[in-house]
Amino acid sequence: MKKDKTEEIEKEEEAVETTEEEIVEVSAEDTLKQELSEMEDKFLRAQAEIVNMRNRHNKEREDAAKYRAQNLAKDLLTALDNLDRALEIETNDEHGEAMKKGIEMVREGMIHALKESGVEEIDSLGQIFDPNKHQAVQTLPLQEGQQPDEIIQVLQKGYILHDRVLRPAMVIVAQ
Repeated sequence: MKKDKTEEIEKEEEAVETTEEEIVEVSAEDTLKQELSEMEDKFLRAQAEIVNMRNRHNKEREDAAKYRAQNLAKDLLTALDNLDRALEIETNDEHGEAMKKGIEMVREGMIHALKESGVEEIDSLGQIFDPNKHQAVQTLPLQEGQQPDEIIQVLQKGYILHDRVLRPAMVIVAQ
């Protein structure tokens, strides 16, 4: 009987040892699975970051190409304003008229070149004041036939490049 009990105890000890080994193996396997899962997550996040960087770079490149004429156009707007002022001068002789015709041709050439680059004049006169496109420098009382916030005079033309305002129009608004 002692022998049977001893054998029984040995079997129980072997079963406990086997269970402990299985627990250690399962625990190690779970740890490896968790580490693999973490690595997969890091890998997917890194891939997503690379895609985001690529998209951001492409967007920046597209914007740079779309708005490449911005600085040149801003510089040319002052010259265009001066040409407009020159065309407003009254002339009495043929020489003055010929000079105005030449100035007008230069102005039209500049406007055409600016339009080809996506620069357009902001249509302001008679429009409702928009602070994104207009700069109000004065307000005047409403006259008959005018709406509140209607632009009644343009002091300096405004220009837009695609969807970006290069220079807001300086206007007088009816209040």
